[in-house]
Amino acid sequence: MGSNPIARRLYHTPIGMPRTRIGLTAGPATLYNGSARNGRTHTSECTMTIPSSRAAAPARDPRTATDATSAAGEALHRLAWLDTDAVLHALDARLIGLTDAEVERRREQFGRNEVAHEKPPAWYRQLAHAFANPFNVLLTTLAIVSGLTGDEEAVIVIGLMVLLSTMLRFAQEYRSSKAAQALRALVRTSTAVERDGDEFVGNLPPMRRREIPMDELVPGDIVYLSAGDMVPADVRVVAAKDLFVSQSSLTGEALPVEKMDRATQPAGPTALTELPTICFMGTNVVSGTATAVVAATGSSTSFGAMAKGLVGQRVTTAFDVGVSKVSWLFIRFIVVMVPIVFLINGLSKHNWLEAFLFGLAVAVGLTPEMLPMIVTTNLAKGAVTMARHKTIVKRLSAIQNFGAMDVLCTDKTGTLTQDKIVLERYINVVGEEDDWVLALAYLNSFYQTGLKNLLDVAVLDHGELKAELSLDNAYGKVDEIPFDFTRRRMSVVVDRKHERHQLICKGAVEEVLAVCQSVRDEDRVMDLTAERVQVAKDVVAELNEDGFRVVAVAYRDFDPSHGAYAVTDESDLVLAGFVSFLDPPKESAAPALKALASHGVTVKILTGDNDLVSRKVCRDVGLAVDHIVLGSELVGLDDNQLGEVADRGVVFAKLTPDDKVRIVRALRARGHTVGFMGDGINDAGALREADVGISVDSAVDIAKESADIILLEKSLMVLEEGVIEGRKTFGNTIKYIKMTASSNFGNVFSVLIASAFLPFLPMLPIQLLTLNLLYDFSQTSIPWDDMDPEYLTVPRKWRAEDIGRFMLFIGPTSSVFDIVTFLVMWHFFGANNPAHQSLFQSGWFIESLLTQTLIVHMIRTAKVPFLQSRATWPVLALTAAIMVCGIVLPFLALGRKLGLQALPASYFAWLFVILLSYVALTQVVKGWYIRRFGTWL
Repeated sequence: MGSNPIARRLYHTPIGMPRTRIGLTAGPATLYNGSARNGRTHTSECTMTIPSSRAAAPARDPRTATDATSAAGEALHRLAWLDTDAVLHALDARLIGLTDAEVERRREQFGRNEVAHEKPPAWYRQLAHAFANPFNVLLTTLAIVSGLTGDEEAVIVIGLMVLLSTMLRFAQEYRSSKAAQALRALVRTSTAVERDGDEFVGNLPPMRRREIPMDELVPGDIVYLSAGDMVPADVRVVAAKDLFVSQSSLTGEALPVEKMDRATQPAGPTALTELPTICFMGTNVVSGTATAVVAATGSSTSFGAMAKGLVGQRVTTAFDVGVSKVSWLFIRFIVVMVPIVFLINGLSKHNWLEAFLFGLAVAVGLTPEMLPMIVTTNLAKGAVTMARHKTIVKRLSAIQNFGAMDVLCTDKTGTLTQDKIVLERYINVVGEEDDWVLALAYLNSFYQTGLKNLLDVAVLDHGELKAELSLDNAYGKVDEIPFDFTRRRMSVVVDRKHERHQLICKGAVEEVLAVCQSVRDEDRVMDLTAERVQVAKDVVAELNEDGFRVVAVAYRDFDPSHGAYAVTDESDLVLAGFVSFLDPPKESAAPALKALASHGVTVKILTGDNDLVSRKVCRDVGLAVDHIVLGSELVGLDDNQLGEVADRGVVFAKLTPDDKVRIVRALRARGHTVGFMGDGINDAGALREADVGISVDSAVDIAKESADIILLEKSLMVLEEGVIEGRKTFGNTIKYIKMTASSNFGNVFSVLIASAFLPFLPMLPIQLLTLNLLYDFSQTSIPWDDMDPEYLTVPRKWRAEDIGRFMLFIGPTSSVFDIVTFLVMWHFFGANNPAHQSLFQSGWFIESLLTQTLIVHMIRTAKVPFLQSRATWPVLALTAAIMVCGIVLPFLALGRKLGLQALPASYFAWLFVILLSYVALTQVVKGWYIRRFGTWL
């Protein structure tokens, strides 16, 4: 505490110190100050408006979310430059703390110190969401109609399909939601606070300094901060010693910033996060200690205001749009085709009830009722696979968006870099590496007794110097001149073998240069002329341009008889050189970026850090950067202009949270599927705006809540694995859609032809439902299939028009062989009248099921099936089992109940020829389709 008057007052409040009070109103509360003297209240002139955390969140400035032109932002700006007494008066606070009664009154006014969180939906809402898709609604409607017409078998079959699809999706998403909630801290964060306890508990005196849960703080509380603490609210520092705070969760800046208990207001404007006496909720104390008064809590803090605006409806992602388009494509097809089938059968056979039931069966057959289940199973399997790779999937749809992602926006710190300050260079005044400069810096950091900041820790990582310098024998500490924010430097004095004292000074370049008279170049000491000063400044400027943080090192020799050392001895120093620090890139960053690029994913860096540091890091990891786009360049751009800049740019620096959101939104508007990776409160808005938001388990809570995927390891290599898994998931999903679309269209085309010419139904409704159920069951193994390696090299997106085209070209191929089967059954087996319709229906049932099952293998790959690309064993086994079931069913009692009958042996010879011809023609059409349209799946 020493000469610091504020530190002395922490333990004693003079009698008669003004007691202030708050005029409480709903919404913003006007604070006024008064002192109680002889029972009267005297109001002082200092007033300030502080918003209640229960009031609506103030509007934020478009350039910076934390520099809002709100009452809270203005209040913090005013507080930053006041002296301590004025600060305490303005906040109606005192250094001995609030009484319990005052705390209760303020909590009633301002609410608890909590920020808005996105609450997980109740289980019944999640269940309703799992059911709510167009196909389930359509199938449920068909089941109700079937029940009203007495078709109980159809009700059972359709109900089973809907139940399986809904429950599987619900179970997976419910488990994922619970797993994500488990990542949140289970213990409540506490903070040390000074409270003026005015009541005895039993015989115990009232406690003053207490540890309380963070959410119990109120404006005016006195809190204590030390290294490792999270700042519990927006606070004004009233006493500090060597205080450094990491604001990366708010600004993205990797290096900690200095905070102090007093500052002089500059002439120009100051950004809110650059206020030297204000610490913000959610930031972390890296080193030092401080006492502070709480200025704002809950949603009134910078952190809380940002969090409040992030709770609510999320954007519609590429996955949602794609599934919706495909779903409505099928529904439009059903709406058009089913009435046609109904009318043709009713008019030709004059049995309208039978025609209606057959139309319902066709509607069920056309509906890809397993699509929700197949999609959910694909996504669930992907989630399980990704969990093995240290990834938790909160929203299943994000896996497919991963595969479709063609632009990944990410912050720099901790993703490309190690999120650790490292001593990179130690050079003399002309820029040459010099071990002696490192030795001086090491001695300075080693012997200082104050709390060591990150730069000192980086210097001391060179632990080998302790032995090389023989610290235990050759050196001893004599004295120390501590760091302060006015000098911006600190010195230690060491004794070298009792021969001489050496003062070693380390600090900010300008401040150290100001006390130097000489310079050391190799083994010579020369005058520090203006020319040599300029050479040194040029070396520093070059380091700064490369993104380094530079500290100057100087020294001076004294006779051992010198007495106590003081600040005045920091003069006539010899400039030794400079040490420079950087958050270095990860070794995995460059290969990860190369791997993502090879898979068609463009990486863009969106950071709040400065452009010099960003350029250096990007150059080191192999990102070509011609021009860094600064946040100030985005001001005034309309959506089209911003989209062009966002498309061309690779690195964006000095961004505000709103800038990040605008860039992500602009990229999505230009047709990109965008992923965003971030872990700070300043990233939360962009995480919600992206098609897939990616965060890490060490991120702030609001970032994890905004994310779709949470990584247990902050690495781009993990993302590459996610991209591959997402494309596998999409590929297997699109397999099912194209198989179903083409097969169903071919069946309807065949039904239309048969209905127009046959004197009986080509297949009974129950037979059509059974056929559809068996075919659907054969496709349930698709999520366990592999994708061809070539398919995984580029991003994959939903294209409803491609599915429609695929259906029109590939579907009629199977109809050709359905018609051949009709002709064979009519002419060769005599199934040409109602008396023999069972034989006809049995023949088409088997041929239709086998061709539909074979289409699984024909469509799953662009190559030749079985020869160039073979399905996995689950797919092979299940499709083979369904084909056997289809062949055997007409020979069983169950088949006879369905209206089927045994077929002659000669039928199977015809069947073999038809199937072989079908495979050959489909492969020919496949080759033509790929050459014509350049795509298959």
